[in-house]
Amino acid sequence: MLSRLMSGSSRSLEREYSCTVRLLDDSEYTCTIQRDAKGQYLFDLLCHHLNLLEKDYFGIRFVDPDKQRHWLEFTKSVVKQLRSQPPFTMCFRVKFYPADPAALKEEITRYLVFLQIKRDLYHGRLLCKTSDAALLAAYILQAEIGDYDPGKHPEGYSSKFQFFPKHSEKLEKKIAEIHKTELSGQTPATSELNFLRKAQTLETYGVDPHPCKDVSGNAAFLAFTPFGFVVLQGNKRVHFIKWNEVTKLKFEGKTFYLYVSQKEEKKIILTYFAPTPEACKHLWKCGIENQAFYKLEKSSQVRTVSSSNLFFKGSRFRYSGRVAKEVMESSAKIKREPPEIHRAGMVPSRSCPSITHGPRLSSVPRTRRRAVHISIMEGLESLRDSAHSTPVRSSSHGDTFLPHVRSSRADSNERVAVIADEAYSPADSVLPTPVAEHSLELMLLSRQINGATCSIEEEKESEASTPTAAEVEALGGELRALCQGHGGPEEEQVNKFVLSVLRLLLVTMGLLFVLLLLLIILTESDLDIAFFRDIRQTPEFEQFHYQYFCPLRRWFACKIRSVVSLLIDT
Repeated sequence: MLSRLMSGSSRSLEREYSCTVRLLDDSEYTCTIQRDAKGQYLFDLLCHHLNLLEKDYFGIRFVDPDKQRHWLEFTKSVVKQLRSQPPFTMCFRVKFYPADPAALKEEITRYLVFLQIKRDLYHGRLLCKTSDAALLAAYILQAEIGDYDPGKHPEGYSSKFQFFPKHSEKLEKKIAEIHKTELSGQTPATSELNFLRKAQTLETYGVDPHPCKDVSGNAAFLAFTPFGFVVLQGNKRVHFIKWNEVTKLKFEGKTFYLYVSQKEEKKIILTYFAPTPEACKHLWKCGIENQAFYKLEKSSQVRTVSSSNLFFKGSRFRYSGRVAKEVMESSAKIKREPPEIHRAGMVPSRSCPSITHGPRLSSVPRTRRRAVHISIMEGLESLRDSAHSTPVRSSSHGDTFLPHVRSSRADSNERVAVIADEAYSPADSVLPTPVAEHSLELMLLSRQINGATCSIEEEKESEASTPTAAEVEALGGELRALCQGHGGPEEEQVNKFVLSVLRLLLVTMGLLFVLLLLLIILTESDLDIAFFRDIRQTPEFEQFHYQYFCPLRRWFACKIRSVVSLLIDT
């Protein structure tokens, strides 16, 4: 009896798994879940811990053993989705950026979105001009340390904090000046709200780029925003498609298709190639969810989507959750006392090493520093005329790009770079925020920089330790191979055509087999079913049976007897 109880208790312990979820303020929430616990259960635990009601904008992200990012599906088992050994590590992040973050009902929700956008700013996913960068950083400073106090904040106090991958002394002084003179008296909630209002106006708000290649083998980045689908290529946005113009999203293997229907019945199909089939499927699922969330009026309109036109081929996926309009309507009905918010100070982050002591650009040699300035965010003016991921890691935030810019030409007349108004280059997203206000010949040197390794700063979300040098070198080699392009778009097209022909042949043979089986049942069986009886009594079927089928059957029977007798004789 005792042994049974012990064995039962050991089995129950084996069915429990420890989960650690890293929150937006870099704190950790640890809990235990059952083997069959769904993603919704874990998400509800987190939201209860955070006292969060407007939870539809958020999600849980994890990285599988193959380093592919995923969003946890709430309708499926957590353990089966992770496919890794416990204990499990995941991250709580903003999944759907609100179209108007200032319109969020509760301060706790705005604070969490503020933390996410602050991370985007640091990791280079949110790009901006120098003046905007200084204002955003000043809002962060005001929200987290309060009003300027000469006794507490000595000269150069802003240099102790790092809001971008890298910055210069000039930007530090600009941030401190705004903080001292313009933001005095603002509460943390007010500063965070102003930060959100400013970030919302930037072209790359809510962009989480997925690296791909177009049909010509050129590197491209696909992203989904609250307003539509975006393709960034080279140094410009080549496509911006509103959600109501997207008619279909499809993928086959590593190939991603976007079907677009624009004005005057103009229909186009955009084709891109992801690094792996898993990355392509993740891209497709993100697109399906974003389109459903932002485009539909009601969650009852959500339909199961298939990646293929054939019922037995491809993947099927259905977005499970409310849509943006329903979320806003539900938020308006919230009536409770505002929950207490425990704001975190500016402390080092696991995903932001040396965040409080990061080097300034002034520590980089002059010629190299100039190339660094030039290579980044060359502005966003060209984006205005037309208007989340696969992990791509670098070994550090500050130094990985420096070897790639050593070959940049030094100008005899030293000039400071500007966040020029040209185009957003996702390949430069890991690079520091430029900080000067003068013009430069950006296009020439940007071509040199764009020849270097493409890198989108990705947080180390599923790993507790920093990757080793060997792992970093291996990842860098894979990334270089991806960004240098493969000469096989034509080969992929040929392979795709061959596979399509084979599928057509298989489908045709299957249909013929089914028809033959049905014909045999009609002619040879004695099934007395009304459907079969009615068919047998038609004059056409009787004529076919006696004039064609019976002679064909006798011919086959004769041939089979001949073959059998030949085999017996031999």
